[in-house]
Amino acid sequence: MSKSAELATLIQSRAGTAPVRLGLILGSGLGHLAHAVDGVAIPYDDLPGFPHAGVSGHNPNLVIGNLEGVRVAVFGGRAHYYEDGNPAVMRLPLEVLKALGAGAVIATNAAGSMRPDMPTGSIMCLNDHINFSGLNPLIGEASDARFVPMKDAYDPAMRAGLIAAAQTTGTDMAEGVYAWYSGPSFETPAEIRAIRLLGADAVGMSTVPEVILARFLGLRTAAISTITNMAAGLSDENISHEHTKAMAPIGAAKLETVLRRYLRDI
Repeated sequence: MSKSAELATLIQSRAGTAPVRLGLILGSGLGHLAHAVDGVAIPYDDLPGFPHAGVSGHNPNLVIGNLEGVRVAVFGGRAHYYEDGNPAVMRLPLEVLKALGAGAVIATNAAGSMRPDMPTGSIMCLNDHINFSGLNPLIGEASDARFVPMKDAYDPAMRAGLIAAAQTTGTDMAEGVYAWYSGPSFETPAEIRAIRLLGADAVGMSTVPEVILARFLGLRTAAISTITNMAAGLSDENISHEHTKAMAPIGAAKLETVLRRYLRDI
């Protein structure tokens, strides 16, 4: 039995065997959304092989249960490439998600904006990404499945559903391109100018590896950024992780509204 199958069996022994429909990965300052799920919380420490989510502002629990009538698996925290240099650090959790029956995943993150019309407190639905880091979680994968097409990495139907949910609830939600920067240091103003020239609208330190892995595993994907700051050189904000955590709840309320409506609609 594979490691992911073993963990899925362990999780089902605690949370029930009904298949999960959708996974949610929560970013910095967004871990409180896991508390909205009516279900069972399992600490990552109880799941052998799960990464240690060592960034403050994350909630390192896997929560299985119902949210707006949909059975979900919520990852209250994620591990990042910058924590130990492994871009594939979230591979096992995503393999477990698939083993639990899910066919799709929505990732969320905290990001810096490069658009004046998308200030702190905004949310952005990703319609594409730029792998500015140049890293890839599939390096070392031996099978030909590593050659993953990424044309519709952010599933058009899921994006349409999220946009419709935002419109129905009267929630402002932009669309745009997200650039993955490896971190943990924040970007320089020169790097931000470069990323803007490449066509990015927001920048952050996560999500892209998970989207690549999810597509590799055959999961449909969508992602939403909460804007916690303007990118370096675009405002007088003092950018820091503490600032990120402080600003995340502003966009988190909008994000939760959109996600709840989306789940009701599906």
